[in-house]
Amino acid sequence: MMILYHAPYSRSSTMVTLLHELDAIDAVTIQPVTIQRPGNADTKRDSRNPHPEGKVPFLTAGDDTVRERAAIVIYLCQCFPQAGLGRNFGDPDYGRFLSWLCYYQGVVEPVLVAKFTQMENDALKSSFGNFSEMSRNISEGLADKDYLLGQISAADILMASPFMFFPDFCPDDAKIKAWVRRLSERPSFAKTAQYDKELMSPHH
Repeated sequence: MMILYHAPYSRSSTMVTLLHELDAIDAVTIQPVTIQRPGNADTKRDSRNPHPEGKVPFLTAGDDTVRERAAIVIYLCQCFPQAGLGRNFGDPDYGRFLSWLCYYQGVVEPVLVAKFTQMENDALKSSFGNFSEMSRNISEGLADKDYLLGQISAADILMASPFMFFPDFCPDDAKIKAWVRRLSERPSFAKTAQYDKELMSPHH
């Protein structure tokens, strides 16, 4: 049995959306947990969450565990291939699929965190680039396509997630804004938003 440890309005919300897109929302148990959030660092660690650092998302499958969003995306897409949101070895865009997932994890998140915290130094720029470079790479990746690989994939769901969560950080680029809007209009995002709202309700 697979269990996804999830905190509402957090990085794990994207994994709930992905489960909806994979038509696997009933195949994975979602265990709500609490996490430390900015401005509330004294929150007691939730004993229900087995993540080594108390973070989300975290996925367990029997004795196996998966952490980090890019890894969980790949794992879930392989478990539920019928939706066609993943790519496999031998597919013509397999390399680009993996690259976008790792680009999110290794570049997009660090760049956005640096922008959010107003951190600027040469080490960060040489390691991760900057916001304008990141924006240009995404825009060029979309080119004349609606989605990063032409057809929608889990790479779009992960890559666009921070711009849905923090609209003010969405690059001022027409192609990127249209891409984010296109994704945000999918039913899966509304379902996740409603689910998170219910989890945050004091009566839950």
